[in-house]
Amino acid sequence: MSAVWDARTYDSERRRLVPCFDDFYGAGAELIARSCSASPRILDLGAGTGIFSEIVIRRIPRASLHLLDASAEMLEQASIRLAAHQPQLHVQSLTAPLPSGSFDAVISALAIHHLSDEEKRALYGRILDLLAPGGLFINAEQVAGGSSRLQQLIESVHLDGARRLGSSEKEIEAAIRRMSCDRCATFGEQLRWLEQLGFRDVDCFYRAFRFAVFGGWRAAG
Repeated sequence: MSAVWDARTYDSERRRLVPCFDDFYGAGAELIARSCSASPRILDLGAGTGIFSEIVIRRIPRASLHLLDASAEMLEQASIRLAAHQPQLHVQSLTAPLPSGSFDAVISALAIHHLSDEEKRALYGRILDLLAPGGLFINAEQVAGGSSRLQQLIESVHLDGARRLGSSEKEIEAAIRRMSCDRCATFGEQLRWLEQLGFRDVDCFYRAFRFAVFGGWRAAG
């Protein structure tokens, strides 16, 4: 990720390029807070600079955080942001073996769409294996439209929203170049994969055009 993002400016750009930022991340944090104990073990996949983990830890201050990302530069920023909580950092790709042990929640934000559909589905299976009984997986993600018309719609709504928040045309052009390499799937496809793999109570809990928060639980026993 550091090859296309500058870890030093990532946070400010993310704020402008995700027009629904507060509701998007907040929906995921709400689900985690309502589903976990007071001191859960949480794994953040593709954690970047720790944006999602920080929003979650505000709701669950005693959580034990494990952050995984392929970029050491991003995780360095995350370690500064979350220094008071002493997160465990894992520098590796999403396709490498995941950290050992069980987790009460696995979370991810705007990362898994970089994988192929086969890799996404395989990762979801490995996540289910990591979850403790009753554990929750939440993916706050960029999703594809189900047709060319819908894809054009969600793209135009997204970029117009970013412009209203102050993104320059140079920043917009850079975002379009990055997104040309994305491999997004619809949230409907991904919900089916989760159900097929054995997740329970799978649903899309929030959506604002191309941004969706979805996931499900491992069976309690």
